[in-house]
Amino acid sequence: MSLAEKQQSLIDDLNIIQDPHERLNAVVSRASAMKLAEAHKIDANLVPGCVSRVWLHGERVNGRAQFACDAESPMVKGLAALLCDVYTDSAPAEVAAVEPKVWEDCGFTKMLSPTRLNGLANMRKLIREMAEAWSGAGA
Repeated sequence: MSLAEKQQSLIDDLNIIQDPHERLNAVVSRASAMKLAEAHKIDANLVPGCVSRVWLHGERVNGRAQFACDAESPMVKGLAALLCDVYTDSAPAEVAAVEPKVWEDCGFTKMLSPTRLNGLANMRKLIREMAEAWSGAGA
């Protein structure tokens, strides 16, 4: 399954929930499944431009991108974890090329503050930069 197909499947699954606020709550409740080792909660892994602290760790494993995150705020952790879920286990070249459309397609852009959207954009930028570096490393 391509990254675009994976993202669309995730969007379709979320949109089964009719109410956008309940949909967002479902995203937040899924966040508990995302685990980031304490060793990765370092300043170098902090996402800049976020109001609450958000850590993002990425690595290439067997040629595939792997991402994990954590955040001080449960809402932010849920949104960040969703972004990690979208891009994890994909080829780095796809990760670099495919932009997230989950925020718009699930109606979250109307519900999130500009500050939160900016933080998510900064997280996407870091994910893209990691993927581009891995692609250049012979992915």
